[in-house]
Amino acid sequence: MYETVALVGATGAVGRIVLDQLASRGFPHKRLKLLASSRSAGSVVRFGDQDLVVELLEPTAFAGVDLVIASTPDEVAAEFVPWAVEAGAVVIDESGYWRMKPEVPLVVPEVNPEAALHHNGIIASPNCSTTQMVVALAPLHREARVQRVVVSTYQATSGAGLGGSAELHHSSQEALAGRTAPAAVFQHPIAFNLIPQIGSEKEQGYTSEEMKMVYETRKILGDEEIRVCPTCVRVPVSIGHSESILVETERPISLDRARELFAAAPGVTLVDDLAERQYPMPLDCEGRDDVFVGRLRKDISSPNGLAFWCVSDNLRKGAATNAVQIAELLVKQVPVA
Repeated sequence: MYETVALVGATGAVGRIVLDQLASRGFPHKRLKLLASSRSAGSVVRFGDQDLVVELLEPTAFAGVDLVIASTPDEVAAEFVPWAVEAGAVVIDESGYWRMKPEVPLVVPEVNPEAALHHNGIIASPNCSTTQMVVALAPLHREARVQRVVVSTYQATSGAGLGGSAELHHSSQEALAGRTAPAAVFQHPIAFNLIPQIGSEKEQGYTSEEMKMVYETRKILGDEEIRVCPTCVRVPVSIGHSESILVETERPISLDRARELFAAAPGVTLVDDLAERQYPMPLDCEGRDDVFVGRLRKDISSPNGLAFWCVSDNLRKGAATNAVQIAELLVKQVPVA
């Protein structure tokens, strides 16, 4: 096991769930360090039956640390990750900064676990919207090779951090009182609204969030020829990203076979009975670690197409759980002290 584990960003929305996951999953370690910016350093965080003091994130903080799990903005990760690697630690990073570096594996344990074992000190965890989609695509890709994906996402406000969730709650209260709260975290008021922009404008009119889904999907599935057309939308839901996915495969997959594949896939729960009004919804998926698939049907416009609905807790499998699962892959390779 790893002697000393450090968690960077422990006081954020994802960091809090990482702490919960380390405790509930019984992750083996002897010492846990919590690191954060000067704004949070000195605060006390409960972990199991311990009160841990958050330490300042600085180069010397990684002395003696074996494993780092980090959830920070890109610019913070760009600065501190080299400090940790130089100190001898392995870093599992949730930010977007390292994901597309050729030498850094981008890992979803249910999809490409072997990639985690070929690192140079840094392992990246994907964007939340990509993570749940590739978990669902992987069994189809293994069966009949995915060629094209058209995906529309309906992403919860917690994907923008604690501030995003707070803005949803405040703006909803204001709207119910007949007032419009000014937008701060989002581009427009989020209460009772949909915002078809997540991230900044990138190439050909797509946003940064959308292009992450294109490039990360190809890297994780190991196929640069997969075509992805994404539209990412922010919705007034607190937790749980939903996705409408249309996938075309090289060879047709029957509905019965697709159900078999989803039912057997690790990390996937099939909830699919339209007649009984059974399908995944964010309210039912919050606090759970699986990716939920339903509304499965053949694409009536393409002989090799399947359409389905996919929901996952973006703070858990979309972020914290995936990082801890990567750590569990690594710990299996570490000799017992």
